[in-house]
Amino acid sequence: MHPSDPYAGERLKHSYFHERQAPMNLRDAWSSWNGYKFADYYYDDTYEYFCIRNTCGTYDICPMQKYMIEGPDALAMLNRMVTRDLCKLGVDRVTYVCWCTDSGRMIDDGTIFRLGEERFMLTCGSPSLAWLRKSSLGFDELTIRECSEEFAALALQGPTSYAVLKAMGLEAVRQLKPFGVMHLPFNGSSLMISRTGFTGDLGYELWAEPSQALPLWDALYAAGEDFGIHPYGESATNMARMEAAFIMPDMEFNEALKTINFEYDQTPLELNLGWLVDFKKPHFNGRSALLAQQKAGPKRMLVKLDIEGNKPADGAILYSNKRCSHEIGYVTSGMWSPSVKANIALAMVDTAALQGEIWAEVYYERELRHHHKVARCTLKDKPFWAPARARKTPPNDS
Repeated sequence: MHPSDPYAGERLKHSYFHERQAPMNLRDAWSSWNGYKFADYYYDDTYEYFCIRNTCGTYDICPMQKYMIEGPDALAMLNRMVTRDLCKLGVDRVTYVCWCTDSGRMIDDGTIFRLGEERFMLTCGSPSLAWLRKSSLGFDELTIRECSEEFAALALQGPTSYAVLKAMGLEAVRQLKPFGVMHLPFNGSSLMISRTGFTGDLGYELWAEPSQALPLWDALYAAGEDFGIHPYGESATNMARMEAAFIMPDMEFNEALKTINFEYDQTPLELNLGWLVDFKKPHFNGRSALLAQQKAGPKRMLVKLDIEGNKPADGAILYSNKRCSHEIGYVTSGMWSPSVKANIALAMVDTAALQGEIWAEVYYERELRHHHKVARCTLKDKPFWAPARARKTPPNDS
């Protein structure tokens, strides 16, 4: 116990960028993520959302969990753990992955960076060291190390993100393809840049040594002054990822190792992530259960909905008829999309009901009075927001 602060061990840690972020958090709106003090928003979540969509913004990913897996057995061990075939992943490339229990229930999702032939970095939202160690049993020639505090990591997202990097003198990023990794000199050190993010737009993630955190922030904000750069928090992130139809733990899925009720967790197939499951590769965790579910067909499926009207349907119950007499699912995330100009939602729906009508019972408040309406839902095949600039190489300069 610290003599002057008996609660020192309970206080939230500050990220490497906190010294710059704290003065910009005008509303003092903080939450927590993995033991770090983390911005919910800085000024206004809608304003920050529009920065992502119209200019660019920075998002602190220091609290994200990061693990380095190295050695001759690293590829085999990770390929055994995740559902995707990592043998197809080249050096200096990134891929989106998920991993499951033996019952095929999803534990978490994240990204894997291949930084060398035998060197990989896994990033994810929740602590996963225990599962990585369990998954490494039988693989002797590897090391697993948590490296979360070894990086000052910052996402730079939005249509002017490349223009900012170019103004910093990092014009080489022009040739970086989506899910690619590049290593460039910066301030006498090295800066790793990946063309990745969680907004569905053009964007990058910057990975520096902790000693370079404040110089990196200062260089970004000096270069971005004419390009509308602004920090954004979790609220704006949630808006952007919904438009991109990206899933979020505790919203679209429950982490299987934390779920109490039977089948209140989900499988990748139920989450419409079948493209992440490669049955052609050798055995991986959950393969038999997922193969059986694929043959039988999942009982429920995560879908994208366009909902009639403008009242967000977050948490709404879904029915097969306007009378609301037959329940078929529920909305996991919903919002009025400022960019798409539509009432959008992600929802878990009974597979058998997907060929028929879908209606949402939406509850909302108006001047302290509670109302409800029944709104027709339309299935959407593609993400609500997927601009061409997110995939274009080289990107536009602005």
